[in-house]
Amino acid sequence: MAAKKLKFGFHDFLNAQPLLIPFREKESQLGVTMVTGSPAELAERLQAGKLDLAMIPSIEYLKDSEQYRLVPGISVASRGPVGTVLLVSRKPLAEVQSIALDTRSRTSAALLQILFGEVLPWNVFLESTDPNLQAMLEKHDAALIIGDLAFGVRSTYPNLEIYDLSELWFEQTGKTLVHAVVAVRQEIELDQEFLVTVQEAREEGLSRLENIARTESEKSGITFKTCLDYLSTKIIYDLGQEELVGLQHFRDVCFDKGILEHKGTIRFVQ
Repeated sequence: MAAKKLKFGFHDFLNAQPLLIPFREKESQLGVTMVTGSPAELAERLQAGKLDLAMIPSIEYLKDSEQYRLVPGISVASRGPVGTVLLVSRKPLAEVQSIALDTRSRTSAALLQILFGEVLPWNVFLESTDPNLQAMLEKHDAALIIGDLAFGVRSTYPNLEIYDLSELWFEQTGKTLVHAVVAVRQEIELDQEFLVTVQEAREEGLSRLENIARTESEKSGITFKTCLDYLSTKIIYDLGQEELVGLQHFRDVCFDKGILEHKGTIRFVQ
């Protein structure tokens, strides 16, 4: 299928399991070795040539879009509250002087600038740090936390101000938020059979959401109901027209805010 065994990077948060599990099962058919890591780590490895393709934060793809192409039809996206991209604050935002940023994702950090740039003090101190919310809030006024660690934050910190960045994005724009995409290095060739198998694996994963939710609930301690609701109603795994429009709008806003230096063309593997 592929000329060599490719290294395919994927994060292993709960939201990735409906894709990661069937991809692992089809490693041989796809001609890949699955490699897991945080979204930020995967972006760095892909840029360094240590991976051939990877699910990376959309902002990291947009920064280097001329170097990559996208695998069509697949992303991790949302339309509305998702519960796993949270800004947690001990103070009103206008009084926040420092924010700890979860090191594992960069799309969320870009969202923070977009959504709160005019609310936060101009000289707010931002520090990337390990994702331990208690430790983050001990040193900083607020913290940006993503992924599975965000589950339970509302019940654990009922008196703090908590903002769901995906929800705010949808309220302000009415557009899908594409959190992550599968980017392929420019020199890597993927044939039609590979792309078809990727789509088949995606469909298989979506057909097994209940089993996946049950397994992940047992592993993580997150309730089965919460896992299933998250995977089936909060996360979108398509990269169709609505997702593409959302990704393009995110690109344009990031450019207007100075987060991106240029507006790259979004291109797909053909």
